[in-house]
Amino acid sequence: MEPGVRIHPTADVSPEATIGAGTSIWHQAQVREGACIGHHCVIGKGVYIDFGVRIGNHVKIQNYVSIYHGVTIQDGVFIGPHVCFTNDKRPRAVNPDGSLKGAEDWVVSETLVLEGAAIGAHSVIVCGTTIGRWAMVGAGSVVTRDVPDYGLVWGNPARLQGFVCPCGERLQEKGSHRDGDVLMVCPKCGTEIRIPIDVYQKTGG
Repeated sequence: MEPGVRIHPTADVSPEATIGAGTSIWHQAQVREGACIGHHCVIGKGVYIDFGVRIGNHVKIQNYVSIYHGVTIQDGVFIGPHVCFTNDKRPRAVNPDGSLKGAEDWVVSETLVLEGAAIGAHSVIVCGTTIGRWAMVGAGSVVTRDVPDYGLVWGNPARLQGFVCPCGERLQEKGSHRDGDVLMVCPKCGTEIRIPIDVYQKTGG
């Protein structure tokens, strides 16, 4: 265990998990064996982190999030309360012969959440998807396909509605770049971001 780790007495953290310096794990959270959590993370009340899950640095995971085996979360990600990550595209409790399924009877579909992304409360992230850098998922969404870098998605199924700045503000179109990318700008901080034209067109823009 690294220095400065805080684990609430009601949390269940496997001694085989790796917890980075300055990370806080709050009431009734469970961290399974082989999980790896980076430094200065906040793991909220009732969070479940399955075996082998990898979480980067400065990640905030709010209350009652479920993160199952096969999920990797990079640095600086925000996950709102009651978000659920799945890991089986064809879930069954039993095999066709009625026998209870075991670890050898199914294949994990991996999920990747890239740096700085934010996932709103009560969203479901269907396995096999990648959520891009600094993307934002609206509350209550069901993500069934990849989300591009800076993408703003919401709905069931979640659809691309626009693009967001790392500061969280919605980007505005500034003009087309000479190589065909769309140049967008943040009205709050002035950051300029280039979005590939084929990605931009998925919004109907």
